Amino acid sequence: GDKPAVISQFAIENKDKVAVQALDFFTHIYGGQTGNFALQGMATGGVYVAGGIAPRIIKKLNDGCFIQAFLEKDIRYQATLKAMPVTVVINDNIGLLGARLAAARL
Repeated sequence: GDKPAVISQFAIENKDKVAVQALDFFTHIYGGQTGNFALQGMATGGVYVAGGIAPRIIKKLNDGCFIQAFLEKDIRYQATLKAMPVTVVINDNIGLLGARLAAARL
């Protein structure tokens, strides 16, 4: 089936050591890049992580690895990042809802 989904599930259920390492690695990169994007856009109102992956690995995103990597920047940026709320969007229809809102505004 869906190999990334199986790896994630095995990692979350702690069924496979290599799967755990792979998900840890992915989550660290995901958090670090999210922090980079947050700084580039100066997302002082908050960061919303949406899409197909985040809701499926929400348990992993909540264990601290993601936020640690999000904040792992030069000391000059840490206060700015710490002030940015980070929210994982778990609604699978968020893209459709946004399109509907944009269409309604037209």
